[in-house]
Amino acid sequence: MLRSQLRPESFEQRQVGTLPALLGIEVDAIAEGTITLSMEIQGHHIAPNNGFLHAASVVALADTAAGYGCVAHLPPGAGGFTTIELKANFLGTARSGRVVAIASLVHGGRSTQVWDAVVRDEAGKTIALFRCTQMILWPKV
Repeated sequence: MLRSQLRPESFEQRQVGTLPALLGIEVDAIAEGTITLSMEIQGHHIAPNNGFLHAASVVALADTAAGYGCVAHLPPGAGGFTTIELKANFLGTARSGRVVAIASLVHGGRSTQVWDAVVRDEAGKTIALFRCTQMILWPKV
């Protein structure tokens, strides 16, 4: 269930001084079972060997989308989460413009969540498919 008090601006405040902020990741929308993030491609997102979008930039965007989605859908009483597995398949790339990650909740259990994300360029071409599993952390009693 979506934590209704969480808004895009609350994530952007939370990320100040961290990797998502340094990469220029923005939270565009949050809804039940889904979240949308994006970033404008800058020079620091580009791989030095080929001039294309660095794979790590794409993974950071997709993983941040899945992580923020998990935070927005934590079960009541949970203390947080940690990523325990992730996978990305790259189908294309981009050199400029905006890239968007739309993450969707596939499984929302008490001990794990699984999120899928699709990363597209601004023309709508899919450049990566991403899946990750998060372990829900509970306070020690």
